[in-house]
Amino acid sequence: MIDHIKGVIDRKDISSAVISINGIGYKVIMSINSLEKLPELNNEVQLLAYLHVREDVLDLYGFINEDERDIFHLLLSINGIGPKLAITILSGIKPIQLQTCIIEADVTRLTKIPGVGSKTAKRMILELKEKFEVSDKSGLKFIDSDGSSQLIEDVVSSLVALGYKIENAKKICKKLQQKGELVGELETIIKKALRY
Repeated sequence: MIDHIKGVIDRKDISSAVISINGIGYKVIMSINSLEKLPELNNEVQLLAYLHVREDVLDLYGFINEDERDIFHLLLSINGIGPKLAITILSGIKPIQLQTCIIEADVTRLTKIPGVGSKTAKRMILELKEKFEVSDKSGLKFIDSDGSSQLIEDVVSSLVALGYKIENAKKICKKLQQKGELVGELETIIKKALRY
């Protein structure tokens, strides 16, 4: 997996940039939002990357920051969304705005993005809503950005096994995380969760 590339901007158009590294030009497919943030031609740049490999395709995607790449990976996890549509979505809306639309279940705003119909918008909301949370003052962030996603899954599974509804179990985990109580052994966290 290619994590990032660093080189000189040789060429730019509306959907990609060519980054020259040691005499080789790499075509990097990017969102319009990322392309707009690139420096002028012949300047050095470092981009985060994702290499999409299929038997007949070898495409390199580039991102100006971690937020955009994280959202790209989440979009790929949704059935029916491939890399090209994910980049189109990221061209039509900034990551922070996309997160807001998902949290607020704003189907109307999402369907204004080229390539996103009503079914895709609803699927995005359904599959991504639980992955986002509103954090104090710092805008939006991923629930699992601190690496606790596996722990959250374990706690939710345990609470469901005890007879609680999955929605309630997830809400309790969010509350524990926001209060900084999602730490320690699984048994201890479940006891804390049961207090709520």
